[in-house]
Amino acid sequence: MELPGAPATYALIIANIIASVYGLSFDRRFVGSFVFNVGALAEHKQHYRVFTSSFLHGDYFHLLFNMMTLLVFGPEVERLLGADGFLVVYFGAVLASGIISFYANRNDSNYSSLGASDGVSGVILSFCLFYPFEPLYFLFVPVPIPAILYGVGFMVISASMMGAQGGRIAHEGHLGGAIAGVILTIMMRPEIIGQIFGYSSFPIVVGLLDPINRM
Repeated sequence: MELPGAPATYALIIANIIASVYGLSFDRRFVGSFVFNVGALAEHKQHYRVFTSSFLHGDYFHLLFNMMTLLVFGPEVERLLGADGFLVVYFGAVLASGIISFYANRNDSNYSSLGASDGVSGVILSFCLFYPFEPLYFLFVPVPIPAILYGVGFMVISASMMGAQGGRIAHEGHLGGAIAGVILTIMMRPEIIGQIFGYSSFPIVVGLLDPINRM
């Protein structure tokens, strides 16, 4: 089967695999040097960690689910926005996630997180704008969920769980990425608001979006 042309999506997947595998299997210090960390940003001005952390993962399961989700949604969003627009959504979501995560946890210098879920969240919400009533079939869930319902629920849950202690999910990162995905897509394609009901339906089967991992 011929894969759709989505060079930016595939490049991101390859970069994530290379960086994550190296960090997980060959040099754990590499992860520590590039993971998102409040103290490193505030005290040492290592702002690059906002972006480098999105290419690292806590384990291979974390990596697999994020890349599977990006592979499902990325090519279609890239087709609709073009490679440049897709990358604006993806890295805009990463940046927004980093900003919100920093301010939400600015009093905890030890707070760390990693994972591509911030950028992937932006891509998913961008997809939901183009196909608001697309039936999404999640693994082990027999009933389809309309894309717009999933998107709204995703943001509401992320917002309500911000600051929750004891978990490994960086909900504030998810929320930042999702909001950025919506805003940036509308800025690039404002006509989408008027065309929101004009879509073609084709069911998509996806796994649950794996979280950005807290450390």
